[in-house]
Parts: sequence; C-alpha cells; structure tokens
Amino acid sequence: MKSNSVSKRSGILAGGNWIIDRVKIVDAYPGLEQLANIKSQHQGTGGSPYNVLLDLAKLGVEFPLLGTGLVGKDALGASILEDCAKHKIDTRYLKATADADTSYTDVFTVQSNGKRTFFHYRGANALWDGKELDFSKIKARIFHLGYLLLLDKMDVVAKDGTTAAAKLLAAAQAAGMKTSIDVVSETGDRFKTVVTPALKHCDYAIINEYEAGMVTGFRIRKEGVLDTVSLRHAAGAILQFGVKELVVIHFPEGCFARTRDGKDHWQPSLKVPAKAIAGSAGAGDAFAAGVLLGLHEGWDLQKSLLTGVCAAAASLSDPTCTGGMKPLAQVEALKKKYGVRPPLEPGED
Repeated sequence: MKSNSVSKRSGILAGGNWIIDRVKIVDAYPGLEQLANIKSQHQGTGGSPYNVLLDLAKLGVEFPLLGTGLVGKDALGASILEDCAKHKIDTRYLKATADADTSYTDVFTVQSNGKRTFFHYRGANALWDGKELDFSKIKARIFHLGYLLLLDKMDVVAKDGTTAAAKLLAAAQAAGMKTSIDVVSETGDRFKTVVTPALKHCDYAIINEYEAGMVTGFRIRKEGVLDTVSLRHAAGAILQFGVKELVVIHFPEGCFARTRDGKDHWQPSLKVPAKAIAGSAGAGDAFAAGVLLGLHEGWDLQKSLLTGVCAAAASLSDPTCTGGMKPLAQVEALKKKYGVRPPLEPGED
C-alpha cells in the first residue's frame, strides 16, 4: 500500500473563501435615500473553509484542521489568522497578500422578519489560485473546496472546458486525498460550465437543493414544496457527472444522500422552534462540517447525516455563521431536545 494512502492520512484541509461577515440587525430595510436604524451588530466568520474549520474545531475534533486561501494584509486578515490560531487551525497554507483587502460581507437582517440582504466584497479571495499547495506534502485525509462560483481564478473556464478548481481537485485526488466541494447559491447560468468540470474530480459533493437543481436542470422545489422525485433524479445526475462516492443534498426539511452504489439515505432535520432561530446564514456550512466529520472518521452514513442536521440546528441559535456551534455531545443532544421532523418520504426508516 502506498504511503500516501487515505488510511494513513488524517485531517481536513479546507480551501476557498475566507470572509468576515459584519451582521447588522436593522428595524427595517430602507428604500433609496431613506434611513434605517441599526439595533445591534455582530462580527463573525464567513466563507466555506473558515466556517467549516471553525465549526469542526468547536465540535472538538481531535484530527488536524488546515486552512488554505488568501486574506489581505489588514486588520480583518489579521483577525482571521488570530482566530484560527486560537482554535488550533493550521494556517501555513493561508497566505496574506498586499494586492487586495480581506473579503467581507455586510449582512443586513430585518429584525421583524429575519430577511437578509448581502453586500459582498470579493477582495483577496478573487486572487487565490492554490499554487501554494503541494498535495504530496500535505497529509490531510480530505480536501474540501468552497465556494465554487465565488472564486474568480478558480472558476475561469479554459478552452478545453476545465477549470482551475477541477485541476486542483484532480491533483489532490492523485496524491491520495478524498475531495469535497461546496457551491454558492448564485443566480445565473454558470453552474453547468463551472461546477460540472469539478464534479469529475470529487469524491463527495455536499450542496443544497437550489444548487443541485441549477447544476442538473431539475426543479427540486415547486411552489415551495420539495419534490422528492426530482431530488433523487438530481442526485443521480450529479453522480453521472463523475462524483466518485457520495452526493448529499441538504434543504431546510433535512437531507438526501445517494452513494455510488445506488443506496439512498434520508435524514429529516430537527424541529427547531422559530423562537430558537437567531439566523440561518451558517446552517449549510455547519451541516457540511457534521457530515465531513463523519466521513473522516468512517462513521455509518446515517450517523454522519444526523450529525450534519444536528450541527445545522446548533448553528441556527446565533446570528453569525459559527457562533452557535458547541461541542459534539451538546450538538447531538439537540436531537432529544427538539425532536426530528417526520420522514421525508412514505415508508422511510
């Protein structure tokens, strides 16, 4: 067996968007040239690798956590590096550049209804090309990349139809790592051209139902109702695009997973009451963190999915993306506290 085989690897390397979210709770969303009052404000983490790694750290994992990407040589960038150090996240591959400021998002949340509006500055993330990574020297077991469609250099489609992201994932696989992706829920027609090439070099695809629909063309939610038939078709189509082991599609009602050998798994979400929900911005990344934890540890898939929905429920308790995450035992206890929604399909276990 090769020395770089998955069995001898340990840890999760997460790369992509490193963002500071500046969340402002406002009394109303104003029209142009009108005023709204900021009732409270919070600063938190944003971006797939930052959120996922910090969630894993707070869950209390014992395996190595490594980050890769770009931040600016500024106060926000310094705060990200300090936060990572505090949570024992290895930042040797997370570089600082003087060519752009650290990416940030201003999030305005209306106090009365929770609706959010985002103003995003792409910043240093737009410059990241992954060239600092030599996967033959990195001993992590899983490389998680996100968000596709929000990484300018990674998303460029070459004349042969491939992308820099696809090539990076291929290099990680060639070195013996498992690969995972996440996608941003943008509007537009770039899903098939940018995301599809990357799927050919993925072991795990963990995305939401909107993104799965945009990649495959299936309408998974019709008039607000989840169409489980279209959902299954979309998962099958994503596997046909080349995902090697597992497709997981998550949504507010729970999640659905299909493995390469055709086995389907359903997991309803927890029944979190509205009064316990402070924000949903980090729920998707929290879910991904829970599932990746299980995949890294070799857990039964159903247990991994349950951990994912419990982690998502924990995330809902705080307006920032990672402020609500707790140690694994406390997260798992939320199942008993809130209970699980009814099965997503008749006859489901």
